[in-house]
Amino acid sequence: MDAHAGWFLEHAWIIPAITAGSFLTILFFGKRFSERITSGIGIFAVAACLVLSLGVATQWVQRTNHPPEVPHVETEVEHGTTTDQPASGVSEGEHAAALAPTAATATEDEEHHEVPPVVKSVNWFDFGGMKIEIGTLVDGLTAMMLVMVSTISLLVHIYSREYLRGDVRFTHYYAFLSLFTASMLFYVMGATTLQMLVGWELVGVCSYVLIGHWWEEKQNGDAALKAFLTNRVGDVGLLLGVIVLFFAAGQTFNVLEIDAYALSDGANQTLLLIGALLLFAGVTSKSGQFPLHTWLPDAMAGPTPVSALIHAATMVVAGVYLVARLYAVFFEGLNIGSNHINYVALIGGVTVLMGALLAFVQNDIKKVLAYSTISQLGYMVMALGVGAWTAGVFHLFTHAFFKAGLFLGAGSVSHAAHHTFDMREMGGLKKYMPSTFWTFMICTAALMGVFPLAGFWSKDEILAGGGVTHPGGGDYQLFIVVGVIGALLTATYMTRAIYLTFFGEYRGHGTPHESPRIMTWPLWVLAFGAVTLGFLNLPQAFQIDGVTEYATRFEHFVEPTFAFPIINHPEFNLGLALMSTTMAAVGIAAAWTYYTRATHPLKGLSRRQPFAFGYYALENKYGLDVLYTNYIVGGASGPVARASNWVNQNVIDGVVNAAGVIARTAAGGLYRGVDQGVVDGVVNGSGYLSDEGGEVLRHMQTGKVQQYAAILFAAAAVLAGVFVFVV
Repeated sequence: MDAHAGWFLEHAWIIPAITAGSFLTILFFGKRFSERITSGIGIFAVAACLVLSLGVATQWVQRTNHPPEVPHVETEVEHGTTTDQPASGVSEGEHAAALAPTAATATEDEEHHEVPPVVKSVNWFDFGGMKIEIGTLVDGLTAMMLVMVSTISLLVHIYSREYLRGDVRFTHYYAFLSLFTASMLFYVMGATTLQMLVGWELVGVCSYVLIGHWWEEKQNGDAALKAFLTNRVGDVGLLLGVIVLFFAAGQTFNVLEIDAYALSDGANQTLLLIGALLLFAGVTSKSGQFPLHTWLPDAMAGPTPVSALIHAATMVVAGVYLVARLYAVFFEGLNIGSNHINYVALIGGVTVLMGALLAFVQNDIKKVLAYSTISQLGYMVMALGVGAWTAGVFHLFTHAFFKAGLFLGAGSVSHAAHHTFDMREMGGLKKYMPSTFWTFMICTAALMGVFPLAGFWSKDEILAGGGVTHPGGGDYQLFIVVGVIGALLTATYMTRAIYLTFFGEYRGHGTPHESPRIMTWPLWVLAFGAVTLGFLNLPQAFQIDGVTEYATRFEHFVEPTFAFPIINHPEFNLGLALMSTTMAAVGIAAAWTYYTRATHPLKGLSRRQPFAFGYYALENKYGLDVLYTNYIVGGASGPVARASNWVNQNVIDGVVNAAGVIARTAAGGLYRGVDQGVVDGVVNGSGYLSDEGGEVLRHMQTGKVQQYAAILFAAAAVLAGVFVFVV
């Protein structure tokens, strides 16, 4: 046993088990309880998960600061460097390190000890002579995800208590909210790709159920079905990718072994490329990347707290986490370290711009935030694609807090303003809803990347990551431009959303009011995170009085050091920071003056060519919904429906009709031959014999005693003769 692994690291499996237990308890017994008790069960369970997650994070920090000594043997690994590898493999139920530690940095003066993750596994089932294991893999990435998911889920649980008060399926909602959380927690600590696949699909099922929570309205059911089916398209690739990597890595689902294989000299580059691209198909659908992003805005049909959980901490970040966890596969398969462009970076960059542009033409505040999420997920994927692993994961972490704050803020606005999300029916809410307004402003500023809020540090690191030259010679200067343009667009569309919602005159119905405290204090907690969490990864340039222990802490504790490729980390780039901040300021000013001035150069631009065509394309979402619904689905469903009808009419109905004819013919034969000829013949014959016998015997019934006596005497004589002559 590893003496350096504490109780929380040893028993991390308890965390998802608690929320799974909450799901079962609420599902089977929730109807018997009041809403207060039902919600309390879910809240208590997630709070317990948060406490345990903080314990895991604390002990991982201690483990990183005081890494255990593991027996090693020297081996040659890729890039021509000599590293140490644990001499023993993973034993069932025991701690084990990754199989191939690698330096996480190429900079010699950076302090980065090799810290083996804590792995515990048991035999799940046997298949074809192989033992398939299930277990937990706990490292800095896992610990960060556990804390983030538990925190956001707890605040959503608390917020939902008021938001869904009196809902017809209140119990159902809280049950699946618990399962949603349990599924994500199970997923992020998976030690095998097979286990991760189970968690991945559970997350998808829960999102389907919760998006369609109000299924009585057809559009809500359609949105849930769209999300489910779109993700199944990507999941085909994911499943094939898991299979390819299983055979490529020597028939193993073990995450660390797969990553170690990807970094080894004997790795098959072609299989790694195929596996990475197939896995990324699942990432494309799950994390709303172009072109499989179309389900995400429609998912706003579900309750707003669900939208916050999906967009901040569960569903959509699952894909980003997959790339981060199997990063060696993507890094080596796509040659990230030696290229200037690759598929992952390209799709991420396209998604950054595509999502941001679509946010401009939305009137539903939740859909503005949905397209914003798509764009920000593009930033994360782009960061991983350009080799800026820490920047991408750090942005995932900070984004969770300010995006959850924005979604819950939108829910607060709707809850207090006649239950509408249409910004055309809002306006002037600043004076009615001060808490909602200020928290929304703080989270928006963080999203824009305003200094010194959390989004500034994480987004700036992504931009700087594009300019880093990796050990293999690769750099991604082009994506700096993409990131800067994205910052401009983000600031512009969010300023539009703020003005239409909180400024001007109120255009809605009724009298707006501030939401209850049970809904506003989670907003303040998230706003606090949006302000402070960026300081967890301060660049070295911002070290305090020369004390480096406070700089790049997120990188130090979260970035893996085992089974992880060699990457370079960016230095703080003041020029880039000023450029992105300036672009954000330009976007804010452009949007603000557009709405506050009677005349503006941009007014009426959407009605002038060639901009009118662009506006039309944005309003129609680039035609992708039409392409998918009318041509791909419609084009396939029409012929399939006609073929199915032909089969139904000519094959199935033919079989049924033939069976009917055969049955009718057989029944006719049985009726005429057996029923009429045999059964009725026997019955009628017995009746005839009885009738004729009765006619004969009737003549003997004369009523004369003498005749009866003669018959009796004759019978006695016959009987006596029998006895005399026979017996």
